[in-house]
Amino acid sequence: MLATALRRLSLFGAAALLAGCGQIVPEPEDLPPPGVAAEISRGPDIRTLSFTDEDARGALVSFRASCPQLLRREDASGLIEPAAWRGVCDLAATWPANDAARFFTQHFETAQLRDGRAFATGYFEPSIEGSRTRLPGYDVPVYAMPDDLVRAWPKDMPESERTGRPPLGRINEQGEYELYYDRAAIEDGALAGRGLEIAWAKDPIEFFFLQIQGSGMLRAPDGSIMRIGYAGQNGREYVGIGGVMRERGLLGDGPGQYAGSMQGIVRYLREHPEEGRELMRLNKSWIFFRELSTGPVGAMGVEVTEGNTVATDPAYIPLGAPVWLDLDRDVADGLWVAQDTGGAIKGPNRFDTFWGNGDRAAEIAGGMSGRGQAYVLLPRGTLERRGTR
Repeated sequence: MLATALRRLSLFGAAALLAGCGQIVPEPEDLPPPGVAAEISRGPDIRTLSFTDEDARGALVSFRASCPQLLRREDASGLIEPAAWRGVCDLAATWPANDAARFFTQHFETAQLRDGRAFATGYFEPSIEGSRTRLPGYDVPVYAMPDDLVRAWPKDMPESERTGRPPLGRINEQGEYELYYDRAAIEDGALAGRGLEIAWAKDPIEFFFLQIQGSGMLRAPDGSIMRIGYAGQNGREYVGIGGVMRERGLLGDGPGQYAGSMQGIVRYLREHPEEGRELMRLNKSWIFFRELSTGPVGAMGVEVTEGNTVATDPAYIPLGAPVWLDLDRDVADGLWVAQDTGGAIKGPNRFDTFWGNGDRAAEIAGGMSGRGQAYVLLPRGTLERRGTR
């Protein structure tokens, strides 16, 4: 279950980051069974949705990029057969970008899942100081996936409890399974000297939060950029330090407390280096990276794009489907394409919006906590074939 919860970190997972920074990310309640289409009803006439031409162009580009995967992926949601997308995907391949709005209004219809009441957070691609080679002051290793990280059953686990995939761990010198090195052990050098370093970061606090995002950019002193993305995880438990700090009374509005925000948490970590180090080590999870030749890639294997990609729960919304959001955070209103997933993104109306990189992206994503209405866009005629009123 932990590995599933952390899979989103391959795609930078801000939901976990936001939860750790004190924003309230509600747990889904009373969800329909995964793998079964949620209660579905017909949404409003798509022509009444007020998306702009620019919004439609971005969504068309993202939808077109998703089509190859959309047509061959199994749909866990039960909403629609993959082959039913072929007609609109064929049209998207040659549809002119300057007429994108008509593509959606003419060939799609809206569907509401359950009550359609949406909750959305945001995520982004962080950028920190780093270098491909170790330089003075650049001492935080960025590790590739180690070859001794394996899935196996503990020797003392009864056969009756061995269900699903075996847990991640390592085989020790005695040939027995044990948990893999945690954050503290790795920081203390458990992986040093094995040639796993693909880069070096300058600031351990910045790298800690980049690991939570799961992907990002390293800016070298010479101005060059190295993009890194999720390669794997050590199988150890994730702990949101923001929640721990709040429980300990370190965050809040009182005297001596720090603001319950990313800025407040980072300020505490810098002003209390020893206590901060121990706090970060409570999060035993460690993310391994690989170099990316393109921008960050989502759960579909498609490059995610600013303002167009949204993470959804594929048990309810097919990956690749367009989604309409109308939230109390106007910046997130409009058309998105479900190209990503997340461990914290559970339920038919839970979303995580992607904002690219840079200061503006960090500001929007860090403050994104929007509520409103959501509709899924399906090829016209889908609801009639389903018998949906």
